[in-house]
Amino acid sequence: MPFGFFSSSYDDQGTMDDGSWKFFGLDRMQRMYAFGACFVVGMVISILSTLCLITVNVTLFAILYSIGNVVSLLSMTFIVGIPKLAKTMFAPVRFWATTIYLVLLVLTLALSIWLKSFPLSIVLVIAQFCALVWYAASYIPYGRELIRRFFGSCITSI
Repeated sequence: MPFGFFSSSYDDQGTMDDGSWKFFGLDRMQRMYAFGACFVVGMVISILSTLCLITVNVTLFAILYSIGNVVSLLSMTFIVGIPKLAKTMFAPVRFWATTIYLVLLVLTLALSIWLKSFPLSIVLVIAQFCALVWYAASYIPYGRELIRRFFGSCITSI
């Protein structure tokens, strides 16, 4: 497979790394609990952010949604460790997906805070979500291929 955005192969797919968290004295089970708690907290923050849409507070929505995504993403550090997460995030198979996701995350926060444009914030949050899905699919065997085929079949059926 080619290097970059559409690539789907990489040798080091990030299994549990015992060395990264020994400093904190966490055993494997404690790390699993920490991962679960951190992931759930991130998801709850992201879901609660939608309540801000009811009050039409787009700035708070974009901030909470983005923070929730970051917390959920960082929950992986409890599983694979910080160095290995950084290594796998910027591996050739995920480099562009990670870069695009992080750029969209920063753009969502910055433009939602400064411009306070409801339509722009919604578009950026949707783009951020799509980039996160594409990034996450790189960890699932044939995940990106399934997405490509699904949308390819949707386009051909129109």
